Amino acid sequence: MNKIFLFLLGVIMPLGLFSQDLEMAYNPDEGEIGIFERLDTYVPLDIEVINELGQKVKLEQLVDKPTVIALVYYRCPGICSPFMESMAEVVYRSDLVIGEDYQILSISFDPREGPELARQNRNNYHHLIKKDIDPNGWQFFVADSANIARITQAVGFRYKRTGFDFLHTSAMIFMTPDGKLTRYLHGTYFLPIDLKMAVIETAEGKSGPSLSRVLSYCYTFDPAGQQYVLNITKVSGTIILFFALVILLFLVIKPKKRKA
Repeated sequence: MNKIFLFLLGVIMPLGLFSQDLEMAYNPDEGEIGIFERLDTYVPLDIEVINELGQKVKLEQLVDKPTVIALVYYRCPGICSPFMESMAEVVYRSDLVIGEDYQILSISFDPREGPELARQNRNNYHHLIKKDIDPNGWQFFVADSANIARITQAVGFRYKRTGFDFLHTSAMIFMTPDGKLTRYLHGTYFLPIDLKMAVIETAEGKSGPSLSRVLSYCYTFDPAGQQYVLNITKVSGTIILFFALVILLFLVIKPKKRKA
C-alpha cells in the first residue's frame, strides 16, 4: 500500500511543475516595417480621430469595453481588404456579441483619406457580416498626421510610404477601456477561439462564464504562430491527476470495506 502511494505521489508531483505555461516572449526582429508589440503599455486616450460624419472624437469617448484597434488605409491595394474581410468573417462566426462584449475601431493611417471613405468601408464590411449587429460595434475613422503618428507609435505600428501607397503589416490590436494593450493577433486570418480568448484576456477583472474559465485554462497563446492553441500539457496533466486521485481514493476505501 505504501509503495503504491509513493508511486502515485511520484506521478502527481511533477505534473504541477509541467503544467506551468510554456509560453515564450514574442521578440520580433527589429526593423523598419512591422508591428512591434507593446504589451502592458497604454495608448493615450486623448488621441483624436474623425468619424464618418466628419466629427472629431477622442478615444476616451469611444473606448468603454474591450476594444480592437485595426490600423488600415482604405485605398490599400494589398492586405487591408483581406484583413478586414477576415475580421468580418470572425465577427460573424464568433458567439461573442460585437458592440456588447467588444468593439472594433478601424482607423486609417493615411492622412489623405477622408470621412467619405470611412463611411463607404463601414457599409461594405458591415454588409459582409451575415447577421444583425450593433452598427456602433465596428466603427471606421480617419485622422490627421499628428494623431496618426501618436497612435501608430503607441501600438508599435511601423510602415513606410512608397509612392502613393504604404508598405505595412496587419494585426488586431486589443486594449482595455483604460487604454492598456493586452494582445496582438497578427495576420489576415483569425479563428473565433482566437478572438474569444483575446477578448477574455482583455476584459481583466470581469467575471466570465465557467466555460470561459475552462478555455482560459486549456488554451495558451502561441507567440510564434500568433494564435491560441490547446495546452496539451495542462489538459493531459489534469486528466492524469484526476485518474490518479480516483485510484488513490479507491485503494484507501477498499481495505476499509474488507475489514467491515
